[in-house]
Amino acid sequence: MAKRILVVSQHYWPETFRSTDVCQGFVELGYEVDLLCGLPNYPKGELSEGYGFFKRRREQKDGVEIFRAWEIPRKGNTGLRIFLNYVSFPLFACFDLLRLAGRRYDAVFCYETSPVLMAFPAILYGKLHRVPSTIYVLDLWPENLYSVLPVRTRLLRRIAMGVSTWHYKAAGRLIAMSPGLREKLIERTKKTADRVAVVPQYCEELYLHDQEDPALRRRLGDKFNVVFAGNFSPAQALENLVGVAARLRERGERGIRFVLVGDGMSREALDRDIEEQGLSDYFVFEGPHPMTEIPAYHTLADALIACLAKSEDLGLTIPAKITSYCAAGRPILACMDGEGARVVEQAGCGFACAAGDVDGLTENLLRLYHMSAEERAELGRRGRAYNAAHFDRRTLLRQMTDFMLGQTPADSE
Repeated sequence: MAKRILVVSQHYWPETFRSTDVCQGFVELGYEVDLLCGLPNYPKGELSEGYGFFKRRREQKDGVEIFRAWEIPRKGNTGLRIFLNYVSFPLFACFDLLRLAGRRYDAVFCYETSPVLMAFPAILYGKLHRVPSTIYVLDLWPENLYSVLPVRTRLLRRIAMGVSTWHYKAAGRLIAMSPGLREKLIERTKKTADRVAVVPQYCEELYLHDQEDPALRRRLGDKFNVVFAGNFSPAQALENLVGVAARLRERGERGIRFVLVGDGMSREALDRDIEEQGLSDYFVFEGPHPMTEIPAYHTLADALIACLAKSEDLGLTIPAKITSYCAAGRPILACMDGEGARVVEQAGCGFACAAGDVDGLTENLLRLYHMSAEERAELGRRGRAYNAAHFDRRTLLRQMTDFMLGQTPADSE
């Protein structure tokens, strides 16, 4: 009889989070999967078409049984609305655990992006039913919180640290994306080493294949395209791109364009900064697109770019877009500290500079720009080879399921 896993994650399809592919991957491995998630409203805070507080609360997709709990949408992305969104999902989801009465699980798994609070229903279910609970720590809290909300009051920071640490301690097992994050979690929680695994993020298989879009090529193929695809949040430090564009203008370089695909809470400030500096010629905003259309932008790209805000703790994780960029087979420009920069340098698939180093990022971009097409193609091939060697989807999914079910030792790296 197939083992059954309960997955808890606030964000899921039609939102573009990797939790969707992880659940589908568990199904492919032969597990029965139930999912408890929220109402889709990320990133703009507007409910996706067809969803509501009394609409599509239960549905099935690709073999995953989906149960949706209420949450307060993050409409407007103000500090208050984000806070209400963060606390409302775990509150309502705990009541929705009653909807799972009679369903037996062999493991509970939380795919924890932000906030860490989303893990509470998984922890509660595990303790009530004596089922092992595992958190896959993708955003370390409260450190990641400070990249979104400017929490400066010492008391509030102490509360945030206490709440976050409680969640990590209360879970039976933890999965970290990197050895550095694993060490941090062991230090914070005092868990034994066999309770904290290292399993890097993989990327969806659709990123492994070029997807040529002739219309996109006709529209944007006249310049050297540097593509960013993802969430526009303070953690992504997209203001670095504005600084690079200003330096390119100073040097008279007009053949480079930033193509930004996505949306998020930093969009308005980014628009304003670009307009005030008169740099609109260097940017094209493509808006949000379904995940299935992102490979077309990767294929268009002469380079793919990823930035992170300067933070020792953000540097402990490998950004999801680094793995998808490697798989895309295009040169990578990384402006970040820590694990993400390490991957780019180790793979030899592009150039990395420190977080916030706009001058270094500009020089790296110009270095790529003046390379031959074949030299850039070689960098892309190295990225794909590194992805195949280190981020194989099926291998990492199997490591996750074996660990949460207690079938392998924790240290998978």
